Amino acid sequence: MTLVTFVIPVRHQDNASDWSLLKANLVQTIASISNQTNDDWRGVIVANEGADLPDLPERFVVERVAFPPNDMHELGKASREDFYDAFRADKGRRVLMGMLRARDSRFFMIVDDDDFVSARIVQHASENSDANGWTIDHGYIWDHGGKLLLGDDDFNHLCGTSLIIRSDLYDLPERFQEASLDWIKSMLGSHVRIADILAKRGTPLATLPFRGAIYRVSHSGSHSKAPSILVKYFLSWEAFKRPRRMLRNVSRLRLVGEAEKREFFGTPASRLDS
Repeated sequence: MTLVTFVIPVRHQDNASDWSLLKANLVQTIASISNQTNDDWRGVIVANEGADLPDLPERFVVERVAFPPNDMHELGKASREDFYDAFRADKGRRVLMGMLRARDSRFFMIVDDDDFVSARIVQHASENSDANGWTIDHGYIWDHGGKLLLGDDDFNHLCGTSLIIRSDLYDLPERFQEASLDWIKSMLGSHVRIADILAKRGTPLATLPFRGAIYRVSHSGSHSKAPSILVKYFLSWEAFKRPRRMLRNVSRLRLVGEAEKREFFGTPASRLDS
């Protein structure tokens, strides 16, 4: 049994505006995961047949799928709820295929293909292997290619890379065909629903006691279209309406130093200036 499996769902290549950028970001995410201080882990990348992927290091495998493109990948004229619903379905079924590939894992962590994780996650899981799992309430936001990190203390409601959950709590089906679409969307396609679902079952998640991930924003391939740190947290009308919150955000800024590079970005593949 592997202690932690990181599952990275990759969108259909037809849904990527810039596949070269997606690949470059994925290389950095892979380097971040590979930097774990405890080696009891593996990674599963879920990608469509024909998708061009980078060379993978040891402990990574690819689960190829034949799912069609998400025809609501962009908001367009669809309602916001239909847009999010389509996203949850597309992401969730990819995650399910990755989990079924590694169903003997003790814990699963879903990682978006452009984010970064702390090097301490697997070690923490090894020291608390009977836990239900953790929400990453405390993380960082990083502008693509930038030199600053912004600490965020509501991270699990902001970023999909924010859950480490014991595998048996998912109640995975034996086969993909046995999973209902509603279950896929709620348990695997949404990062904001499952914590409440598990709490109501009597298996609540704890809070990871350190900043556990980095949410990359302000790049052309971002599905969420999240704006830069400067625009959203310091120059927006919302920011000016709440000057105390703006000052608090100033206090949470920090430079990307050597310690952060070692913990989150890995070496040598994840270069911040790329």
